[in-house]
Amino acid sequence: MLKLNQLTKRYATGDLALKAVDVEIPKGQVVALIGPSGAGKSTLIRCINRLVEPTSGGVDLNGKELTKLGSGALRQARRRMGMIFQEYALVERLTVMENVLSGRLGYVGFWRSFLRRYPQSAVDEAFRLLERVGLDHMADKRADELSGGQRQRVGIARALIQDPELLLVDEPTASLDPKTSRQIMRLICELCAERDLAAIINIHDVALAQMFVQRVIGLRFGEVVYDGPPNELTPDTLTQIYGEEDWEATIEKVDEEEVVTPEEGAVA
Repeated sequence: MLKLNQLTKRYATGDLALKAVDVEIPKGQVVALIGPSGAGKSTLIRCINRLVEPTSGGVDLNGKELTKLGSGALRQARRRMGMIFQEYALVERLTVMENVLSGRLGYVGFWRSFLRRYPQSAVDEAFRLLERVGLDHMADKRADELSGGQRQRVGIARALIQDPELLLVDEPTASLDPKTSRQIMRLICELCAERDLAAIINIHDVALAQMFVQRVIGLRFGEVVYDGPPNELTPDTLTQIYGEEDWEATIEKVDEEEVVTPEEGAVA
């Protein structure tokens, strides 16, 4: 269970990025975080793992208050929070396998990771994950030889090899074509269902969020203005989140036959 209690972030410039956000996300739930640019979505994700320090409020992950941890304890806590980035954050000159194994850096120590001497159990798990994301045949390819969708799959495998309790996903489809975007969202939701893993996905594509996730949280000016099921995102609600626009067209893009319900385990 992730609990955000009155989470607030004010930058040194005086800008209020998050305003007293209260959210609870149970184990196994996949949540889409939507809202206009500057609404605080990326700040929220980064406050959870303290890549950005909150100004006030609490972040509780399975009974551990993350905002009160010192540097050593925070490093250990971050092992259990997998991060998937929009720009992949891969080391281009390393192989797919090496990039996936880098997700174990918090466990193996500096010298073993520097010398790339990972335990056999970690290597075996990396192969299993690469097979699961459809890249087992590319284990020895360099990251700079991959397509965008393949790179994102490597990023997913790298996050999962941490054995996380929570996935934090920052715009995973922003650089991808529509078909690949669906494949990546489907894969993330399937993996979360298989592992009973909670996830927060910062995403701009409302129709894609409606298609795959169980719950949507809408932010505007750092505040939660919507928190509920994707099928209740009406034009009026989207206007409240984003402002005036013809939202009927956005909602109608969703093919009802492809909508993933929580009962289906997020499998399309």
